[in-house]
Amino acid sequence: MSMNRVQFQKGYSLPAFYAHYGSEEQCVQALLQARWPQGFVCPHCGHDQASTFQRGQQQLWQCQACRVQTSLTAGTLMADTKLPLRQWWLAIYLVMQAKNGIAALELARQLGVSYRTAWRLKHRLMSAMNDQEATRQLDGLIQLDDAYLGGERAGGPGEPQWTNKVPFVAAVSTERGRPIHLRLDVVSSFRRSALCEWAGRALAPGASVLSDGLTAFTGVAWAGVPHEAIVCGRGRQAVQQPRLHWVNTILGNLKTALNGTHHALKFAKYAQRYLHAHAYRFNRRFDLPAMVLDLAHALLGTRPQAERALRDPADIRR
Repeated sequence: MSMNRVQFQKGYSLPAFYAHYGSEEQCVQALLQARWPQGFVCPHCGHDQASTFQRGQQQLWQCQACRVQTSLTAGTLMADTKLPLRQWWLAIYLVMQAKNGIAALELARQLGVSYRTAWRLKHRLMSAMNDQEATRQLDGLIQLDDAYLGGERAGGPGEPQWTNKVPFVAAVSTERGRPIHLRLDVVSSFRRSALCEWAGRALAPGASVLSDGLTAFTGVAWAGVPHEAIVCGRGRQAVQQPRLHWVNTILGNLKTALNGTHHALKFAKYAQRYLHAHAYRFNRRFDLPAMVLDLAHALLGTRPQAERALRDPADIRR
């Protein structure tokens, strides 16, 4: 069997990370280059000339045109942070380089901060990842499957089978028989109307879908996407269907990652955030060092989020 070049690529070691982001000044300069690669641009009026000064430990820029003052993190998910930037960069590294993700408690221990601080930091990072993946469209040949998260308590007589569970779909685009990109999306239910709505926003024109025989997947065809269903039975027989190999493998890895790393995950509130974070790492696995800078760009491009929105994300079930 040939070696998987993506899986066995040269990683991004901790010494290599510290060589680039080991000091506060290095982190400031890296974030400055990420936010304004061509030099300062006023977020208020777009002018490119400013004067700089220090206020306490914070560096500020004052636009020479509109006189508005801004900091390096103002207007981003990092706004008003009390943490040094080197801790932000280390958190980005730990979240992105851990294949299965990292628990907030472990992140707190690695950063030397409280659990509450680590939880907020981790969920801000995942919010940026969530926003990036929410607009991704898959193309090419796509393997599609259904799954659930949660379900500690069985539904009662006459209740849908997804009662107390969070239903979601896994879709992986393939090229020459290899997986390329992934979407993991919470859906309101496994009804054809819900899958039609999902296909309309998640699949690019020209995509074609291969799935098992779940009736709801005919909703993909309602959205105008070519769809082929394979009736593959239940249990082991369904999982071992060779034409759905990659989506079944990815689902198995996802559930192993969530169960092994996150022991008290509130699926009903945060399922979509965790699913998109997993997809974000998967979709950028081809270049491990670039993943750190990629998430830094995503943080800078995401608006500040209030504590209430962080703890109670809206529109979990689309």
